[in-house]
Amino acid sequence: MISQILINLAVEDELSEAVLRRILVHTDRPFYVCTCYRKGGHDYLKRSISGFNMAARFIPYLVLTDLDQAQCPPVLIREWLNHPKHPNLLFRVAVREVEAWLLADGPGVARFLGIAPSLAPHSVETLADPKQALINLARRSRRKALREAIVPPPGSTRKQGPDYNGALLPFVQQWSIAEAIRNSPSLRRTVNIALSFQPLRHSQ
Repeated sequence: MISQILINLAVEDELSEAVLRRILVHTDRPFYVCTCYRKGGHDYLKRSISGFNMAARFIPYLVLTDLDQAQCPPVLIREWLNHPKHPNLLFRVAVREVEAWLLADGPGVARFLGIAPSLAPHSVETLADPKQALINLARRSRRKALREAIVPPPGSTRKQGPDYNGALLPFVQQWSIAEAIRNSPSLRRTVNIALSFQPLRHSQ
């Protein structure tokens, strides 16, 4: 009998949690998520990463944050964690946002939004603002409910629609990770790490 791999998650938001859970299922390995820490976005993760690193001695942690405007993932990781990373801490950075990982499945995004496949962006990790790129695609959607959920209302100062995450969760469940990893190196590295991870047990 294959023993379960107990793991905790720490993420910025509901969408990132759904993406990580989908990746773990995709690996077809016996991961069991005990707790997901999702309490305050990017700043919460930055404040908490040292604590997660210490706690990883007892149970592995998979942490996902967005690169946003940081120079590159190694620089962000060094800035956040200024002491040695425990082997059970899987600290992953989406380039530049988790939306880029979703956009990397261009055919799937086009089908979900009901737009022409040619509108889906290429080289998703070079996008300055993947979330905005996804919102702009949703503006062109033939599906009114999706447009109203994802796109900010006219005249609004909001950066996203009223049910942005909720509207995208169904897409995460049909998202083709096999397609997306072809177009997103940071996603491919994260999937490969999940595939090969062997927890260090009873470490001190």
